[in-house]
Amino acid sequence: MTTRSRVSPRAPSLPCEPSRPCIWPRTLSSVTVTSSGWRTSCAPTPSRRAGPAAPAPGASPTSASGRSRARSSGAQHHVFLFPFAAKEQYFIPGTEDYQLNSECNSDVVCPHKCRCEAGVVECSSLKLTKIPERVPQSTTELRLNNNEISVLEATGMFKKLTHLKKINLSNNKVSEIEDGAFEGAASVSELHLTANQLESIRSGMFRGLDGLRTLMLRNNRISCIHNDSFTGLRNVRLLSLYDNQITTISPGAFDTLQALSTLNLLANPFDCNCQLAWLGDWLRRRRVVTGNPRCQSPAFLRQIPLQDVAFPDFRCEEGQEEGGCLPSPQCPQECACLDTVVRCSNKHLQALPKGIPKNVTELYLDGNQFTLVPGQLSTYKYLQLVDLSNNKISSLSNSSFTNMSQLTTLILSYNALQCIPPLAFQGLRSLRLLSLHGNDISTLPEGIFADVTSLSHLAIGANPLYCDCHLRWLSGWVKTGYKEPGIARCAGPPDMEGKLLLTTPAKKFECQGPPTLAVQAKCEPCLSSPCQNQGSCHNDPLEAYRCACSRGYKGRDCEVSLDGCSSGPCENGGTCRAQEGEDAGFMCSCPPGFEGPTCRVNTDDCVEHTCANGGTCVDGVGNYTCQCPLQYTGRACEQLVDFCSPDLNPCQHEAQCVGTLDGPRCECAPGYTGDNCSENQDDCRDHHCQNGAQCVDEVNSYSCLCAEGYSGQLCETPPRPPASRSPCEGTECQNGANCVDQGSRPVCQCLPGFGGPECEKLLGVNFVDRDTYLQFTDLQNWPRANITLQVSTAEDNGILLYNGDNDHIAVELYQGHVRVSYDPGSYPSSAIYSAETINDGQFHTVELVTFDQMVNLSIDGGSPMTMDNFGKHYTLNSEAPLYVGGMPVDVNSAAFRLWQILNGTSFHGCIRNLYINNELQDFTKTRMKPGVVPGCEPCRKLYCLHGICQPNATPGPVCHCEAGWGGLHCDQPADGPCHGHKCVHGTCVPLDALSYSCRCQEGYSGALCNQAGAPTEPCGGLQCLHGHCQALATKGAHCVCDPGFSGERCEQESECRGDPVRDFHQVQRGYAICQTTRTLSWVECRGSCPGQGCCQGLRLKRRKFTFECSDGTSFAEEVEKPTKCGCALCA
Repeated sequence: MTTRSRVSPRAPSLPCEPSRPCIWPRTLSSVTVTSSGWRTSCAPTPSRRAGPAAPAPGASPTSASGRSRARSSGAQHHVFLFPFAAKEQYFIPGTEDYQLNSECNSDVVCPHKCRCEAGVVECSSLKLTKIPERVPQSTTELRLNNNEISVLEATGMFKKLTHLKKINLSNNKVSEIEDGAFEGAASVSELHLTANQLESIRSGMFRGLDGLRTLMLRNNRISCIHNDSFTGLRNVRLLSLYDNQITTISPGAFDTLQALSTLNLLANPFDCNCQLAWLGDWLRRRRVVTGNPRCQSPAFLRQIPLQDVAFPDFRCEEGQEEGGCLPSPQCPQECACLDTVVRCSNKHLQALPKGIPKNVTELYLDGNQFTLVPGQLSTYKYLQLVDLSNNKISSLSNSSFTNMSQLTTLILSYNALQCIPPLAFQGLRSLRLLSLHGNDISTLPEGIFADVTSLSHLAIGANPLYCDCHLRWLSGWVKTGYKEPGIARCAGPPDMEGKLLLTTPAKKFECQGPPTLAVQAKCEPCLSSPCQNQGSCHNDPLEAYRCACSRGYKGRDCEVSLDGCSSGPCENGGTCRAQEGEDAGFMCSCPPGFEGPTCRVNTDDCVEHTCANGGTCVDGVGNYTCQCPLQYTGRACEQLVDFCSPDLNPCQHEAQCVGTLDGPRCECAPGYTGDNCSENQDDCRDHHCQNGAQCVDEVNSYSCLCAEGYSGQLCETPPRPPASRSPCEGTECQNGANCVDQGSRPVCQCLPGFGGPECEKLLGVNFVDRDTYLQFTDLQNWPRANITLQVSTAEDNGILLYNGDNDHIAVELYQGHVRVSYDPGSYPSSAIYSAETINDGQFHTVELVTFDQMVNLSIDGGSPMTMDNFGKHYTLNSEAPLYVGGMPVDVNSAAFRLWQILNGTSFHGCIRNLYINNELQDFTKTRMKPGVVPGCEPCRKLYCLHGICQPNATPGPVCHCEAGWGGLHCDQPADGPCHGHKCVHGTCVPLDALSYSCRCQEGYSGALCNQAGAPTEPCGGLQCLHGHCQALATKGAHCVCDPGFSGERCEQESECRGDPVRDFHQVQRGYAICQTTRTLSWVECRGSCPGQGCCQGLRLKRRKFTFECSDGTSFAEEVEKPTKCGCALCA
């Protein structure tokens, strides 16, 4: 018969001996509670002999031998049973399964305040600011959720946690993960970072998580996903990006996630432009996404699932093509950054600006409004220099400069420091220079520089030092190594006044009584009894002192008397009246809708409500409202809902709405079908197009698109036989040129501005509109270039040429002179001006020669102006385009901000014969904005006051006037173009302020409807002002209007609207150009209004902004901008 032994719970032992292996975790019987956490016990080496006889029934489970072992192994420790070992433990001798671990005692030390159990380390909801340093090596799950951790540092701690499977960091404040923070965490399969403050994802953040399968990034602030954000996470199966601020994702962003099977992108504001076109197709092919992520912009795609958007609908506005997922700037808006140096001087700052790079080494915060040393400084552990001079700092704490072990220079001069605590500079072992110059310090505690072992320069001059025996140590300390330059002088006692700290013998520093009260109060402010009215004073490390006021008083010094109403006890707008006498108190007079002693209770106004037809009463403040059922409306739900009213009518395309008991019914107009008449019927189902023509469906009709050579309404007319061959056949004159036969030789007659044998080149252009430009993209060899162009204009300012970004060349017309700014790497850039003015309306030749760092400027072959730069290199960015006549808004703003241009206005006039390196440039090969027209001569001398010159009119250049203006130069108010019209057999139709067309009666044609019996052309008498004419078989000739216009002749501009703008605001002061230091948001009012109204701002916003000027000055001024547009009486 086998004897079974009962084993009593053992007391824990001291650190394990070689003959006593550690048992973890299967036979762990007890733990020892120590000051540093909990620790397992060490069990004796197991024996394979039969154990002692089991105790008699009813005996205590703890045997005498067990008690003796407990006493011998650790009687001096307090012993508890292992928390989760609820049952007694048994083993059969010879069958033990001990797991040996030579480090078991150190491995299971639980972090302070955390709970450790069965491999789980529970450290949640402890207000931790960083991950605990000592975590048991056997940990499998680490719970750090609901804390205040903001930065995950790369400490290498996960290299020891080889059994770790899950990390929970949800509901913290994590905004930064240092590269390599998870180095060594290859065993981790789950990482939870939900509800944090991450704004971007870099590949280095997750380096080391080779085995990760689940990554939760819900509810952060991520705005963009790069194509290298998830590099190295090849085993991730579940990725959640739910509820972030993602607007775009770079192509290939998920290619490295080879095992991805579930992706959550819901609740993100996707901007479905051309940058996101790849994602719709990817989602349809991969089918790993949960739900339907939807577009939030542009407006016509809002709430449309990405998978359902057709590829052509992912469109970009001009200038967006190059945007994509660009990294966020690494420099605060208020500061200037160069490498790891950040300068935030003289910016009126009261707190550290957001966005300072984590690797900053030099931080300049001088000349601001700081009253305390910013606590966030301790998070920048690479700082070597901090300048806090010329602020309002009045005190330091013992933790002001923690974690700054690399700091070598600390400047605190010209502040209001009076007292410095003994440990203020603790840990600054690399500090070599400390400036306390120009403060209000009278004494320093001995030993304050004990930790500052590298300090070699101390500036403490211009302080009222009180040189008694308490400052004798400082006299001896500065003499050792001459750490003070001999500037600091004593201000007291009287016999020491004016003596140098460095040269005065230490024995002169004597105490002849206590210091003055003013000196003592600097470090012990309560000595001066600042608290009034029996208030008690307490020293405060941040505010010098703090008063605990007696009842009935408040204020910093308890100087303000209280009454019953001083705390504002009456809520919800109640009026307080103080009560006098022994039972002083207050009484509240409540406004309508509230009651109670403090007006807190909202009176129930629904007691006698009148809501009818099943309406629900909702209590308000002094009133109530009725929530009505679907079929009723009105204040008391007394009216049936009219579903056919203009606000509720669901019928589209002019359908007739009929109200029924079941809701509205739509009776569709011809050509439409569907419940809401939203579907256009297919009229091509039974078409009669002939000769292989293609049918084009329209509304209740169709048209025929004829094959080549065929014509007619149904393409029934066959091609005409070919005529005799002309010399011009086979000659392809381009750009609208006509071919003429000159002696059996074809000659192309070019339109103004064009040249070449076939008029294939555009050599001269007229900039007739604002904000226009040309763009060359394939030009090279800027360091050595010869540029010649001819310019004609009557304007004072305008951009001629611009290339580059930081290293640039800019040619502009500024106050009539030609200005050239050239920067081959010698910032700030240099500029030269022409002596001549060229804005006289005549053509002038501008010649520009660049040779490495030198540039020459010559006007009309005159003496050249020369400028020589000394830069870092000789080359400009040849990848950047060359802009002619203007440039895009974003390029213009950047160039203006860097002082590369002074005005920024686009060019208005003519540019022709542009030679670059002796090659005549063809403007047809450029990217041309609307408002640039071929040719120069027609519009060169015609000035339109309220309109735009149109050079291609039949009688010559004319002004197209704005509405309400007329005359040759658009300078006269218009009475209407149909006054005295010459339409013979037709009706006058106004086209704009000066022109009209004739709508002919049946049987007449011609421009004036004066030709009888002539065949009519469908579009012959119809002129569309802002659109084109289209003739259909079923609808006849009609105008198809351009976007933004409507009306029978496209003569009406769309209704008043506000186009959003975000840009800098600029003003001119004298010769200086000034702009705001940050961008503004407003709307520009465009469109028309009925009657005598004008489209203008209805709601204006006025705020004060700081301006910086080109002459180096700055000022603050209020700026008023519209935020809402509408129609109102013209101002």
